[in-house]
Parts: sequence; structure tokens; C-alpha cells
Amino acid sequence: MKKFDPSLYFITDSTNYTEEEFLYRVEQALIGGATLLQLREKNKSTREYIQLAEKVHTIAKRYNVPLIIDDRVDVALATQAEGVHVGAEDMPVATARKLMGEDKIVGATAKTVPWAKDAYEQGADYLGVGAIYPTTTKVKTVLTSTDTLRDICNSVPIPVNAIGGLNKANIDVLSGIPIAGICVVSAIMKADDPESAARELKARARELRLI
Repeated sequence: MKKFDPSLYFITDSTNYTEEEFLYRVEQALIGGATLLQLREKNKSTREYIQLAEKVHTIAKRYNVPLIIDDRVDVALATQAEGVHVGAEDMPVATARKLMGEDKIVGATAKTVPWAKDAYEQGADYLGVGAIYPTTTKVKTVLTSTDTLRDICNSVPIPVNAIGGLNKANIDVLSGIPIAGICVVSAIMKADDPESAARELKARARELRLI
């Protein structure tokens, strides 16, 4: 079984940043304690996505943090990333698993218990469940209740992470739910100091016994 730590899962957003500033923020997040890193690019060409992924992967390897590519199995394979994450409208989990191989990480989005069970049965290694709160990073946001999150955690034997508008001030809503970790974008990406933001978020999650 492949090993990875989903406790503080950082998802990137390069919008409005120069490449230099973006890569700096990614590295600061890793210094601050991010344990899993997802590169998410919705608007880049395949060539641009691969070029950026190679640079991000170089940084991630420096800190022994697995790189997950959002949506694109081809980009993950081209850059030898450690994994891929597929959403509801992306490639089926089973197909992603077949292409990536058994030794790579395949994550999936799930919003219901049947959806979660199906993703697990197709070979997902972890699930991202949300949005717990409204988020500014996606146009379409369908909120997921904490009750549903708890039910999903109890329905599958793989790690389940909460995602969607989470930050150190509001993650207490997750208390008592057996999640494996939290996924964040803006709380770190848009912070004045990404390193401190990651460190403080992780400390708060530990304080609440979420991770």
C-alpha cells in the first residue's frame, strides 16, 4: 500500500500570481508543513501545465511531499507525479487507476455515501469531500453537510478529507468527525505569509484533534 500523509493537503491556485511568486508561495506552504500538494490548473494549455508541474515537482521532492495533479492523467504521467485527483466530471476513477498504475495515488471527489463507496470500489486511495463552506476558487459550489461528511468517513476504509472554504477560524465545525485531514486553497495561497498560515492551520487542526 502506498504511503502518504493527507493531514494538511494544500491545493494551489496560480491566478493573479507571476510564476516566480507562485512557486515561492508553494515552497513556503511546504516549509510550513503541508503534507500533500495538488497542482490545479484549469486554464493552461497541456504544454504550460506540464512545464509548471515539472517546476512544482522539483520543489515538492525537496520536501518529500507527494505531488498530485488535478484532472489530468496525461500531465501526471508526463511529469512522473506521485498521483492524480479526479472530480465528478473528469475521467472515471477506474480508468485513472488503470492508466496511473497501482503504485500511484489516485484521489477522487465525493459528495454522497454512494458516490464515496463507488470511488473506493473503483480504486481511489483517498476522497475529498465538500464544499463544507462556500469557496471562491470554483464557480460551482455545492455545499456538503458535516453529517454527510461523517457518514462518508464511516462508509469507506480510505482517508477522507474535508474541503471547501476551510481556515483556522472555522475548522472547529469538523470536531468529532473522523476525517484524515483538511484540504485548503485560499487559506494558504492568499495568505500574506503562506508559511505561517500553513503552520498555524496545522497547529489548530492538531489542537482540535482533527489530524
